[in-house]
Amino acid sequence: MKFVHIADVHFDQPFSDLSKVENLSDIRRLEQRKIFKKTIDYCKENDVDYFFIAGDFYVHEYMRKSTIEYVNQLFEQIPNTKIFIVPGNHDPYIKGSYYETFFWSENVHICKSNLEVIEDDKVDIYMSGFTDFHMEQSPLQTLQIKNTDKINILITHCDLNGAKDENRIFLSANFRN
Repeated sequence: MKFVHIADVHFDQPFSDLSKVENLSDIRRLEQRKIFKKTIDYCKENDVDYFFIAGDFYVHEYMRKSTIEYVNQLFEQIPNTKIFIVPGNHDPYIKGSYYETFFWSENVHICKSNLEVIEDDKVDIYMSGFTDFHMEQSPLQTLQIKNTDKINILITHCDLNGAKDENRIFLSANFRN
């Protein structure tokens, strides 16, 4: 089994700090696209079975439809790779989000809840995604592995220390097989 895992791409991040230098924020966003295309090319060239995206794939309030369309066209180039996206605190699965409203490629599965399990032939995939911009309590604290004879993979976007940031508690987890 081959898989690729990425997180925190932050597509369409404004990069405000970079705007002090002319066009630097635009250059950075183009670099993100180039690197993501290289990741897709790697999946294609190496017959990758699974592609896991663990949160903050994009920044909700700045995301452009053109970027979603670009990303989805790349996903369509790897139809034999199963793509699993777990929303994070910057791109939660909320009403009106691109995760909810966009028609994604058939090989893309987006986690729509705080805890979801996909039982695949080779592996059971546990996903814990954000359904709001913060999470008060981890749904993983009560997680039970269904089949210990299989490979079990957890995809989540979290802070393992349970750190507080501006009075918000981000997802914290202890995961054991």
